[in-house]
Amino acid sequence: MSPALTTDKADRAGAAAAAAAGSPHPSGAVRIDHVHKAFGRPGAAQPVLDDINLDVRPGEFVCILGASGCGKSTLLNLVADLDRPTAGAIEVDGGRPALMFQEHALFPWLTAGKNIELALRLRGVPRADRKPEAERLLELVRLGGSHGKRVHELSGGMRQRVALARALAQDSSVLLMDEPFAALDAITRDVLHGELTRIWSETGVSVLFVTHNVREAVRLAQRVVLLSSRPGRVVREWAVDIPQPRRIEDAAVADLSIEITEELRGEIRRHGRH
Repeated sequence: MSPALTTDKADRAGAAAAAAAGSPHPSGAVRIDHVHKAFGRPGAAQPVLDDINLDVRPGEFVCILGASGCGKSTLLNLVADLDRPTAGAIEVDGGRPALMFQEHALFPWLTAGKNIELALRLRGVPRADRKPEAERLLELVRLGGSHGKRVHELSGGMRQRVALARALAQDSSVLLMDEPFAALDAITRDVLHGELTRIWSETGVSVLFVTHNVREAVRLAQRVVLLSSRPGRVVREWAVDIPQPRRIEDAAVADLSIEITEELRGEIRRHGRH
């Protein structure tokens, strides 16, 4: 890895430490300013997101939480520049963010390592550097020695680890994650929560993580943002002041999860009356 990349990652890790300590930062990694999104024909468009304002600090881990259909994934797609807002503006520092989907989306005809190398090639990494860097990223996600394994040889959790390594291969300062562990069993999900927390701490990347699982949000995030039911609006935020590493069964995690769940239920009830 070049000295410039090493310095960049050190700077990110420092920003993550500052964010974890609650230190203010003069600029945001992601800035969402009065964003609206509607789908449909002019005059008959249905609003999905309404006046969303949200900043993510460099190195911060933020979870967006809400009921199904509230526009969480739509918001992530807008930040990823896969779609455009109807109104408002989104700014992302450091270029296009990396995106990890609900499904691993690995190419089955490529090995684990070659899936990562493809992302490196698209990033412009020289051919001679791709395999060593892919192997380093596989080590980072605890899959050392798996470079030559085919996708069908990997478990669901291993596939998601490769997908995470591929996202990190883009070397973006912002990582977007759209319910990446939703399809996994509870034990595998628990393991990957711990791994993601470790990787976030080591790399200093800013994470914007979408979920409908309250305990998952509280376990992972420094800040939890609740969206209302459609149209999605930011209705409340919680700073999660529970020290890491956290466990999903920790009393403090459970207590805050109960508080957030009650607020979420209230949003669902309000939506139901309409």
